[in-house]
Formats: sequence, C-alpha cells, structure tokens
Amino acid sequence: MLIPEFDPQSGIVLTWPHARSDWRDLLADITPVYIDIARAVTATERLLVICYDHAHRDAVRHTLETAGVTMAGIRFTCVKTNDTWVRDYGPLCSAFHDTPPILHHFTFDGWDGKYPASLDNAVTGSLYTAGLFGGLELRNHPLVLEGGSIDSDGCGSLLTTARCLTQTGRNPGVDRTEITKLLCDSLGMEQVLWLDHGEIIGDDTDGHIDMLARFCSKDTIAFTGCDRRDDPHYAPLRAMASQLEALKNTAGQPYRLMPLPLPQPCFDEDNRRLPASYANFLILNDTVLMPAYNDPADTIAADTLAECFPTRDIIPIDCRPLIRQGGSLHCATMQLPAGVLVDIDE
Repeated sequence: MLIPEFDPQSGIVLTWPHARSDWRDLLADITPVYIDIARAVTATERLLVICYDHAHRDAVRHTLETAGVTMAGIRFTCVKTNDTWVRDYGPLCSAFHDTPPILHHFTFDGWDGKYPASLDNAVTGSLYTAGLFGGLELRNHPLVLEGGSIDSDGCGSLLTTARCLTQTGRNPGVDRTEITKLLCDSLGMEQVLWLDHGEIIGDDTDGHIDMLARFCSKDTIAFTGCDRRDDPHYAPLRAMASQLEALKNTAGQPYRLMPLPLPQPCFDEDNRRLPASYANFLILNDTVLMPAYNDPADTIAADTLAECFPTRDIIPIDCRPLIRQGGSLHCATMQLPAGVLVDIDE
C-alpha cells in the first residue's frame, strides 16, 4: 500500500528554484525559504536537491554553504524542470509486507494543463535512470495524478478529493468508481475515502488534499477548519468537517479529528487571496515542518500539531513567499521512505 508520510524516511527531495521557473522574478524572496527548509531537513535526515544544470548546482551549493547549512547530508542531482512543486511530480512509493518499496510514476500534466509540465513529468524517470533509487522497481501509470492529491493512513485507506480527481479534465471519461479501482489496484489500497467538500482560495490544484486534511498517524487526521462566518471558506470547510466525521478506516472505526485554524487572509500585490493553510505541513523522521504566516494562528496550529505528533518537534517555516506561487511547504517537498534513497557519487 502507499507508504504513509509518518513512516521512517530515507530523505527529502527539493527542486531548487531557478530562473527558468515561475520564480524567475522572485528568486531573492523565495531562496531564503528554501534555505530554511534545507537547514531543517538536514538536521534530521538526508536531502536530495534537484538543480536545473551544473551551473545552477554550483550556485545552489555556494548559497547553502554561505548560509551555514550542514552539507554532509545533502546530495545534488541535475535534472531540467519546469517548476519546483516536486510533491506533484516526484515518485510515490508503496510497499507490500516485507518486500522492498515499489516506486510509482503517475502522469503529471501541469494540474490539468494549466502550466507547462513536460520536463516535470520526466523527473521521476530521470532520477531513476541516474541510479538514485538503487535497484527498486519503477512502475509507470497513464493515470494523471499528483502526489499532493492523495494521502495514506498506512492501513489501506487513501484520502482524496472528488473535485480534483473527478471534476476536471485530468482523466476524461474516467469516473469515481474507475479511479477508485485504479488507485486500489496500483497502490495496493483497500478503500478510497472521497471528500466532496472543502477548498482553499488561491489553490490552483483544484482542491489537493494536502491543503485540506492530512493523516498524522493511522488513526488521526488534522484538517483545515474555519470558525469565521464572514469568511468564504466557512461553509465548504464546515461541510468537509462533517464528512470527515463520517469516515471510517478499514476496521470500521472513525478517525480522531484535529482541527487546524485558518490564518487571516493573505493577499498579493494584486489583491489576490493566497492559499495559506497549516495542513500543508511536512512530516520528517523526528520533526514536523509547519508552514507559518506571521499570524497569531501560527501558535495555535503549532500546539495542535504538537498534540498530533507527540514524539516530534514542530518547526515553523515562514511560507509567505511560497504561497505567492500558489503552493506551500508540503507542495514544495517530497519524502522518500526508508530504503529508497541511495548515496550519490557526483
């Protein structure tokens, strides 16, 4: 089944922002965020940094060294990319009993064709060909699916949203029943839990689950809530909360639900509301990186996540620059389970 994020990891992947991506005019703002992520990750595990080419790799290495980031746990690889949202085009991993992990590459089409994606769609294959995953099996799937659109409880249940997977042009002519079967067959799941409600304004992924509700353990879901009746999120998130309350795991038991606050609205220079969500956290082996927005709700979210992850430290990362391009912390990263990432000889 799809290996849950809270299981042991061998490393984290980052695609570093570059001048050929949508970050071209914002590199000075976004680079410190990536430095903070790299610093936090390397404190507990290895980091694989995808760079556009060798010149970019050398510049990124210099940036990290200058910032005082520990370099011993960082490996670099050069793969051309359209953009940095590796969560959605990086490898997904499943495991069955005591067998080695299996890598999965689903088709990435730039979130239903909104953005160029041909380079990003080839990244997992390039990493595999480069030998970064040793002798593990890689399975390619024609189904269009982004990593941020699904989440696993590690016990056979997959959580996703109907809006993203069935109400867009990603897989025309494929209905919910067919997608359920494809996901269960390819990833070894027993059931797919569908959410029909919930959205975060400014999220142009058509409702990725990692902005809305996340498994913290096999029995706990942290989800985005909203108690401000004048906020347009109020009604859809209340409806989502009601649906979450009705969900059952494969043993027929309900999940423990932990509501996360919604920060005050964040806007860009064009007065466009940006997708600020605390559900977009990243689970590491010993810590949880939490997106922060210089908001009083940061503290509430951190306390809630500390309750969800009692054995992990909660580390805030200022993600206000990240949300200017429509994603946050989890969107910009991809975890690799234990036994996946091998050492790289550069």
